[in-house]
Amino acid sequence: MVSIEENIESLSRALLGDAKSDAAQAFVDAKAKADALLQRAQEQAAAQRVEIIARAQSEADRLHSQAIATTQMKARTMELDHREKLLEHVFTESRKQLAGVQHWTEYAQIAARLLKEALVQLKSNKAVVRADAETQKYLTPAVMSKISQELGMEITFGEPLSQGTGVIVETIDGHLQYDNTLETRLNRLQNSLRSPVYQLMNGETHRIQNGESL
Repeated sequence: MVSIEENIESLSRALLGDAKSDAAQAFVDAKAKADALLQRAQEQAAAQRVEIIARAQSEADRLHSQAIATTQMKARTMELDHREKLLEHVFTESRKQLAGVQHWTEYAQIAARLLKEALVQLKSNKAVVRADAETQKYLTPAVMSKISQELGMEITFGEPLSQGTGVIVETIDGHLQYDNTLETRLNRLQNSLRSPVYQLMNGETHRIQNGESL
């Protein structure tokens, strides 16, 4: 007959065996969970690393593009600034040489055309003509009479111009005026002349740099 002590010992051994089995299984489960968590953490870390690298690359590309755009804008600004200074110099020098037109052989025809154009723009039946001393020499009584008859206008000379090359016409009361001096004509045409003048200068510069004859 099995004693009570033996039964207790057998029960204890059984319980201990179950406990060891449960502990082992718990350890296995815990290790599996830990491995899964570690794997997930490594995957997340790798994904974050890829994302960080991608963001860094994107930022680097953005800064590079921005630097290129800034450089191009500065270069364009410098080019436009150089162009404006060059054009301003050309027009300034051209104004200084306008008076030389009066020495051209065809200046008599130019003076008459300047007067006629100014009178047409004034649109009045009476006008006072003011011209610089040299231009006035070419606006002879015969020329004045011919233009007066062509336009059906009464025109007389006023005070000579102290500045400018060409003519200024005004109404008798002085309320309306049309400036047709060469200097003012250049000012009116300057904006439309900027592009062709710059292209012309670029063409000449290119030819000079390539040793071509002008």
